[in-house]
Amino acid sequence: MAYARRTGGVIVNADSAQLYRDLPIISAAPTAAEQAEVEHRLYGVRDGADPCSAADWAALAKAAIDDIHRAGKLPILVGGTGLYLRTLLDGIAPVPPIDPIVRAEVRAATVAANRLELERLDPGAAARLDIADTTRIARALEVVRSTGRPLAHWQQHLEGGIADSVALHPLILLPTRDWLIPRCDQRFADMLDQGAIEEVARLVERGLNPDLPVMRAIGVREIAAGGSREEMMARGQLATRRYAKRQITWFSNQPPPGWPRFTAPLDSPSAMADALALLEV
Repeated sequence: MAYARRTGGVIVNADSAQLYRDLPIISAAPTAAEQAEVEHRLYGVRDGADPCSAADWAALAKAAIDDIHRAGKLPILVGGTGLYLRTLLDGIAPVPPIDPIVRAEVRAATVAANRLELERLDPGAAARLDIADTTRIARALEVVRSTGRPLAHWQQHLEGGIADSVALHPLILLPTRDWLIPRCDQRFADMLDQGAIEEVARLVERGLNPDLPVMRAIGVREIAAGGSREEMMARGQLATRRYAKRQITWFSNQPPPGWPRFTAPLDSPSAMADALALLEV
């Protein structure tokens, strides 16, 4: 928000949960007041029943970025979904359309059964993926079954990335854990006060497939499990802390080494000024 105010830029969502209109509280989406003050794109644009893949988001983001550039403004991408950002910048693998029968069979099977078959057909992917990663295991299996080639083969020929056609000014925020974790705990408590329990109840009432991304957002399962407010909060805070740990690890190691990592907490004017200086274009 501070950088958008300074530049007149437009904030573009790069967070997989904030895409869905079902979860403005759980996903900590920008408030109506914030969106009235600064132009935002791709927040709350998708129904939870309509899953958005990284390729889907990249197409939406490219269209938004082009539109913002045509208006003579600066696109400011904000969000922590690393796969989304990588797909936008580096491109996607040109995987042929998946056979619908194969897709249906894979999606109907259990993650354990898919994992066993993936170990047989694509042992490299099976070794790389977490044993509980339902989505990526299913994707790798349906690709090798449908195309006869492992996903790694297609990923060697990425297409459509914009990294070479834009002037990119990245900044990774990596505050210390002793500052971040208490804020994570307080954030989940605040969400409960703001109506997160009722928001999740409305989502659950829709009877959506539990494997949909919107149903796997941090906080949904923890609240939907029921119990007292204290029990929901304890589960949600633990899940948030674990997710923060994974995000810290990913953003510490995966993006290019040349991308600046900013570790100071952004709760002082001097730290904010230092961070904004790294983004100057």
